[in-house]
Amino acid sequence: MPRKRENRYRSATAEPPPAGAPTRPHAPERPIPASAAWREGDDPGRRRLADVGPLELEAGGRLPAVRLAYETWGTLSPSGENAVLVLHALTGDSHVTGPAGAGHPTAGWWQSMVGPGAPIDTDRWFVVAPNALGGCQGSTGPSSAAPDGRPWGGRFPQVTIRDQVAAELRLADRLGIDSWALVVGASLGGLRALEWAASAPDRVRNLAAIAASAQTSGDQIASFHTQLRALHADPRFADGDYYDAPDGEGPHVGLGVARQIAHASYRSARELDERFGRIPQGAEDPLGGGRFAVQSYLDHHGEKLARRFDANTYEVLTRTMITHDLGRDRGGVEAALASITARTLVVAVDSDRLFPPAQSERLAAGIPGAGPVEMIRSDFGHDGFLIEEDQIGAIVRRFLADA
Repeated sequence: MPRKRENRYRSATAEPPPAGAPTRPHAPERPIPASAAWREGDDPGRRRLADVGPLELEAGGRLPAVRLAYETWGTLSPSGENAVLVLHALTGDSHVTGPAGAGHPTAGWWQSMVGPGAPIDTDRWFVVAPNALGGCQGSTGPSSAAPDGRPWGGRFPQVTIRDQVAAELRLADRLGIDSWALVVGASLGGLRALEWAASAPDRVRNLAAIAASAQTSGDQIASFHTQLRALHADPRFADGDYYDAPDGEGPHVGLGVARQIAHASYRSARELDERFGRIPQGAEDPLGGGRFAVQSYLDHHGEKLARRFDANTYEVLTRTMITHDLGRDRGGVEAALASITARTLVVAVDSDRLFPPAQSERLAAGIPGAGPVEMIRSDFGHDGFLIEEDQIGAIVRRFLADA
């Protein structure tokens, strides 16, 4: 059922003032940091850190030491059969649920889905959420120290979805988890979930791929490419060597523009037209150089990400999405999908223009243990998997009931 009008555009994150609202004076915010990456010596919060050893990379090269940050909820059963792996999207991290606080500047990104009595019920399941290899919240990535003691920066090697899963396999070994009752992820997390099921079919009993695809399309590569060009066009990106820059002097402009390009693809044309249309932002006059409300909205999200993320990590993880191809060296996509043995849930968002439903239909048609695609009805586009809590929660709860 559609939401009531007054709740139609409730977001999982804080938003700028409503379209057309007068601009109110406020205290200036502190300058944007050169990087908001978690660094060694910072408060760990709920993070745990696991050293999983050196890693040979699919594209060539080697990481001499890999550390993964992760969080857990619930209790692992004596048999180890109640473990669930939750995999985050591009700018997510291990903090799936829980309040903001020391070590975690923002609250969990999937609060409604994980916890006691939630669809992924931590009274029943032992939930593990790692920060992806290449991330900036405790796992080895560009902001981490290289062997020479300096941050890797632009020297960080190219990693792939397959490399990320190889590191996560070692984490599972460290935790004593032989197989997962469920591997679930959306967007970039959905790509990793699919790779888990193809790389280690004997270790994934149930799979949930939400708003994901078997390989990146030309349209997606085009969008990701423009985001990377925005990063590199910022002279303060400095080929990735900006970690010593003072606050306000980092590549926040390029990162903000990259996020704006991405955010437009995360939402739907219908939402942006109905929510903003051609309304000016407050007292600003677009004919006099002012902004429309939708421009202010995108500016807000660009700055918001720059205050909590890292530009190099944005580049590294975006490249993992560009090179995503489940069928690489496996005889093609259909052969790779046919090799997946997990009972599979495929979920799409009907208004998703980043990972359109046709890509989910391909997954459901090719995976032997998949049922029909479960469709989230939403005006919110790709972000529907975060915002439509009632729909996604009910779908996952039903699927897990039989796990």
